[in-house]
Amino acid sequence: MKKSGSEAEADREARQAREAENMQKQELGAEAGEGAGGHEPAAAELHDVLRRFIAARAGVLEAAAEAIARSVRAGGKVLLFGNGGSAAEAQHFAAELVNGMRHRGRPPIPAIALTTDTSSLTAIGNDRGFALVFSRQVEALGRPGDVAVALTTSGTSPNVVEALKTARAKGLVTVGLTGEGGGEVAPLADHLLDVPSRSTPRIQEAHLFILHLLAEELEDRV
Repeated sequence: MKKSGSEAEADREARQAREAENMQKQELGAEAGEGAGGHEPAAAELHDVLRRFIAARAGVLEAAAEAIARSVRAGGKVLLFGNGGSAAEAQHFAAELVNGMRHRGRPPIPAIALTTDTSSLTAIGNDRGFALVFSRQVEALGRPGDVAVALTTSGTSPNVVEALKTARAKGLVTVGLTGEGGGEVAPLADHLLDVPSRSTPRIQEAHLFILHLLAEELEDRV
């Protein structure tokens, strides 16, 4: 049966509306697929890294938190160091401890990032070599019973390793945040928090998570 002109026009408009809606759905689906393909694997990888870290190192994390808290309660301080992104995370953690992360009314926790004094860093680097930029500061500022927190994704950064050697010699408690296995840091850390990954981005992301957990624990314990 032949449709009238008005009916045919209505059918055509309805068909065009359906086609436009389907096209919009396809475009949105493509955009979602692109996002999922680019980001979901990294998110899933980080989730797996954190899950495996907690499963393997929850006890070490607890022991590290208690060791730091014990040092601070006894009048000690926390010295932090690392390179690049790890330097930024050392400074971030020091700020959380000094300023307070959740409980702003609590007393500050004494913490110093050894990555921030550019005069000392450049003087030591120029006169003694970059491998000693942290160890010289640990030698100057560290006291027995203080805590040295080292961050290195590889576990092999020479200046971090040297600083831990100095910290050990001076009687500081040593905590190492590294990638899988700990590298050269492993035998120098009283508490080794090694993230089960060899991906620098995932290790650094996990380190920030760990530092936030430690900051929360310290606020509750000190």
